[in-house]
Amino acid sequence: MSIIITAFERSPDGGKGLARDTRVRWALEEVGQSYEVRLVSFRAMKEAAHLALHPFGQIPTYEEGDLVLFETGGIVFHIAERYAGLLPGDANARAHAITWMFAALNTVEPPILEFANARLLEGDKPWYEERLTLVEDRVCRPLSRLSIRLDEAEWLDGTFSAGDLMMVSVLLRLKPSGTLNRFPNLAAYVARGEARAAYQRAFAAQLAVNTGQPPAG
Repeated sequence: MSIIITAFERSPDGGKGLARDTRVRWALEEVGQSYEVRLVSFRAMKEAAHLALHPFGQIPTYEEGDLVLFETGGIVFHIAERYAGLLPGDANARAHAITWMFAALNTVEPPILEFANARLLEGDKPWYEERLTLVEDRVCRPLSRLSIRLDEAEWLDGTFSAGDLMMVSVLLRLKPSGTLNRFPNLAAYVARGEARAAYQRAFAAQLAVNTGQPPAG
């Protein structure tokens, strides 16, 4: 059965890898599964055909035969469960990797999204600087704990897993602000994720959509 995912016809970030389809592309590249991409416009995302796949009118979606999924956490978890390469064989290590996926999405990402939105949408407000400081502090609290937990390790819990894929994807949102530079080991951790061949292929494919140029190689 062929795998089909949806992605922005034109990503708001211009192809910098922050759109959530990049996470799904990366997961599929890690497990060596080919996939097709159906591009959708912002208008099409709110129409009945797409809402039948994603009730909240967002991207990405995932289709595999009769199976239709939405939400990147659920999609990446499905990919990791179905194909070898993203979850350890040991039951306890597997549970740890899944826990890190939830931590990335539920603990680390929400304040990062709030911070990114404040920087993008609230710069003209008289209270912008004060709010930005408060929001960035909320970002740094879990990052400081994550930095301590990672220490000098290469990955969060032994070998690279779906937990690392999701955590790196979340932390990438901080690169434009420079906040990640406060935590050198986390910056190095993200760089290791970006250097993986599977990530490079996923990034190039997403960038190609937005530049109109085919991926190199």
